[in-house]
Amino acid sequence: MTAETSQTLDRGLRVLKLLADTDHGLTVTELSNKLGVNRTVVYRLLATLEQHALVRRDLGGRARVGLGVLRLGRQVHPLVREAAMPALRSLAEDIGATAHLTLVDGAEALAVAVVEPTWTDYHVAYRAGFRHPLDRGAAGKAILAARQNPPAEPGYTLTHGELEAGACGAAAALVGVTGIEGSVGVVMLADAVPERVGPRVLDAAREVADALR
Repeated sequence: MTAETSQTLDRGLRVLKLLADTDHGLTVTELSNKLGVNRTVVYRLLATLEQHALVRRDLGGRARVGLGVLRLGRQVHPLVREAAMPALRSLAEDIGATAHLTLVDGAEALAVAVVEPTWTDYHVAYRAGFRHPLDRGAAGKAILAARQNPPAEPGYTLTHGELEAGACGAAAALVGVTGIEGSVGVVMLADAVPERVGPRVLDAAREVADALR
């Protein structure tokens, strides 16, 4: 801590991070031990966070992240979209295919940014807000693959006809971006993804990840 920072705010943010990292919540005692402060301090922190709906406590007294966090999270998408647009534009123009940034939203993949190429006679129409299961399509499958493989070994995923007949896709997961799980990809009308597309998508995913760090 420095003279310019708030110890109370720091502790409150640490509480939120600890709760975000668990699926079953934490008790006051567990939070007290993890933070290295007494239970009275934890009670005060939780009471304040509850007032803002950032924390809720179940009948057993375990604290969990509250729904108020979702309202804050909605403002993240525009910032992420803005940071990703230069890399998506370059990718779409280079490949001549629709480029997209997709983020995890529950059990679904959600397209939050889409760029269509300007010079092609035709391309796949793919709109921001489009959702699909994580286990279908290149965008979702790339994210699932990244969950299983070490971040030091990024790769790309290719699919054909899983979301739209006659369309194929390539996507690579965002790696090393704290708090964001997503992928960058392209979708095109073709029988197969050209050989150079996968590595180019992987480069674009790295560019977006760098912009978000």
